[in-house]
Amino acid sequence: MGLALKDTAYHNYADYLQWTDNNYELIEGDAYFMAPAPNIEHQEVAGEIYRQIANTLVGKKCRAFMAPLDVRLPTKNEADEQINTVVQPDVLVVCDANKLDRRGVRGAPDWILEVLSPATASHDQIKKRDLYERHGVREYWLVHPTDRVLTIYLLQGKQFAKPEIVELTGQTAITVLEDVVIEWDDLITRLPLVEDLY
Repeated sequence: MGLALKDTAYHNYADYLQWTDNNYELIEGDAYFMAPAPNIEHQEVAGEIYRQIANTLVGKKCRAFMAPLDVRLPTKNEADEQINTVVQPDVLVVCDANKLDRRGVRGAPDWILEVLSPATASHDQIKKRDLYERHGVREYWLVHPTDRVLTIYLLQGKQFAKPEIVELTGQTAITVLEDVVIEWDDLITRLPLVEDLY
């Protein structure tokens, strides 16, 4: 099941900036209502991964960020107000300082993480995966906290290669970021036991 649309109208960033409730993401002009506030597992995973990356990147050119933060994805050189795609990845890394401004990020981040939940899984795995591939995100991670599985997409040329699927144990290196490794074991001990979730 996909996320609900705000309406059937075409929207751009100028419209988005006028909404008092910015609980939407724009994908090619369609405004998708974002899921309700994430559960504790989602926040635990996103926060811990952000912390580990941000700590590793201190003093380096790449910078880590967490949602909510607008990532505007222009198709060409259109003005900000005309951009029709604005997303808020759970965690992201940008290595080009020219993509950063007071509004957030303009252009594809180098690395993106989405933490899957039942409400967002198909949206993140299909619609956003295709979107990130088209815009040139170099590496895209999907973490499924319940199943303790990580899916990794790496950009090869203009397309994501066949995904690598690994368990959330030990360490996983972020390929496009030098010396950045995520440690899973302590994080997993803080998540509910799988049998307690059913």
